[in-house]
Order: sequence, then structure tokens, then C-alpha cells
Amino acid sequence: MASSDDEMPLKPRVPPNLPSLVKTSFSNAVASKDVNFYPTQVTLINVNSIPFQLRFSPSLANKPKAPVPVVVISPDAPKAPKKELFNPFASPLPQMLISPLPPAHNLVLNKFAIVPSHFILSTSAFKPQTHLLEADDLAAAYACIEAYEQQGKELFVFFNSGEHSGASQPHRHLQLLPVENMKADLEGEWDVLAKGLLSPEMRRKLPFMVFAEGIEELKGDGEGLRGVYLRLYGQACRAVPGGDEGLQTEGEARISYNLAMTRTTMVVMPRLAEGGVVRDEKGQEVGKLALNGTVLAGTALVKSEAEWDALRRDPKQVGEVLGRIGVPSRAKI
Repeated sequence: MASSDDEMPLKPRVPPNLPSLVKTSFSNAVASKDVNFYPTQVTLINVNSIPFQLRFSPSLANKPKAPVPVVVISPDAPKAPKKELFNPFASPLPQMLISPLPPAHNLVLNKFAIVPSHFILSTSAFKPQTHLLEADDLAAAYACIEAYEQQGKELFVFFNSGEHSGASQPHRHLQLLPVENMKADLEGEWDVLAKGLLSPEMRRKLPFMVFAEGIEELKGDGEGLRGVYLRLYGQACRAVPGGDEGLQTEGEARISYNLAMTRTTMVVMPRLAEGGVVRDEKGQEVGKLALNGTVLAGTALVKSEAEWDALRRDPKQVGEVLGRIGVPSRAKI
């Protein structure tokens, strides 16, 4: 008869020195130009009395775009095989791999970072970003949170799924940000938004609906975390018109959503749009503010100086865009 230990899922084996390992890997990769790091300017915007970070990177805005090749194809030419998109998580390059995370994941650096030591938890085998997360995904992410906690540090985890969520890679991956680096250069009080969303009063202040539950007592148990995730995902589906088609536990998600996780809290936010238009003082469109799962940290990134100037001049536009990206709440912004 097998022992109970044999029947238990393998606990993710996170390196005990994870914070320093990530920091060293990031520094080396920036030095070798394998990672592009874009320093940012930052300001705090008040959204219904919630401090919200707005960041702008001049070097990211001025990043040269590759020329678009012009291809002339003869009608008689044989059809070329379909080009597959590059998958950075299929076989991570040695300089991007922080550490394998047995049994089913890798820890890799984010190629384009605006926060130092931004890293990624990806599945070793290909799994779709659009499918529901599994227990081992959540257990591995929480094990990373615990590794930072043991060093007196915090980690913010987020996940983008679906066309309106800010997702860009089809290979399943969760993203991880050291909170101390998110607080760098701030003048004023700010903390990760998700940490406060167990409070109904805080949730009522938001211009979009979120669903949150405490997870600290689960101690990183994957099945327990997945139970919370499925409950929150179900609530998010019911909030979206046409999203409630009964209980779902597997397969492709019915809605676009963001997930956030801290040591104490899991949050799911249903998404209806990726962003919204930004206008200058004359009412002219100058760009679009797009948001991914970092919205649940209380941060946003603008990609042009015109957007940066317009939003600092008229901060209420941030709240207006936030009100359009999710299921609207009753909060008055």
C-alpha cells in the first residue's frame, strides 16, 4: 500500500535564496544586454482616495521600431510554411533562466523590464495562457511569495488571461514583481492595491468590480488555492454579461480577467477592455492607456510623453479609463 506521502502532489522546490538569485540573474542579464531595462519616472495619482502609480519611461517611448519588410510574392510561388511565433518559454535561454522549478515550471527573467528583478513563472511544457490555472501553477507562485517572505521581502504575482487582459504570450506564465522595487522613487504613501481588497470599503472605492478572498491560512496548498481561484473566477464570470454558463473547472476561460496574489490575498478582476483613450487639454486624442494585471497592484504605464503630460495635467482621466476596462462598479470617480 502506498504511503500518504506518495499520494501527495510534489511541493515546488524553490531555491531558498530566491530573492538574491533573481537580483543577481537580473543584473547579469542587463549587463549582457539580454534583458532590456527601462528606468521610469513616476507620479502618484489619486483615484477616489486610492494612490495609484503612473509610470513613464522616456527610453521605452523612444525605442526604435524595426522596419516592416516589404515582401513581393509571385502568384506561381509555392506557399511558404506558416512562420511560428518565437516562444521564449519553450526552451529558455541559459542567460534568461533563473532556475528550473520542479516538477512543472521554470523561473525566467522578463525580457523587457521597467521594474528591476521582474521575473516570470512559466510552465515547462506548453500550456495555453487562455486556459484555467491549475493547482500546481498556484502552488508554485505562492512558494515564490513564501521564499521572499522568509527574507523579509514581499512579492506581487499577477496573471493576464484573455484578449482584454493585457496578455501577450500564448504560453502559460505568471509574472512576479518584488514590491520593494515597485516602491522605488515614490514620493508619497503607496502600497500594493490587492493587499487591501479584502476590505468591502476599499472595493467600493474602485471604479471596477473585483472579487477577493484571503489565502494566508492555506499555507500554499495548491488544491486549496485552486478552490479559492475557481470561486473567484466563477463570481467574475457571473458579473460579465453572457459569462455565466454554469460551473467551469477546466479548459479555456469564458472571460478575460486578471488575477493577483499576495501572501494574504487572491483577487480576480473581470475585464471588458484593455484600455481607453487619453486626450490632451484640447480634447485631442494623444494615445491609449492600456492596463494589464499590474492594475491590481495600483500601477499603470504610459508609453508616450504626450500621454504622460495629459494624465498628469488631468488625473481624472485615469479613473475614467479604469472605469471602462472592467465591469463598472457604483463608485463615483
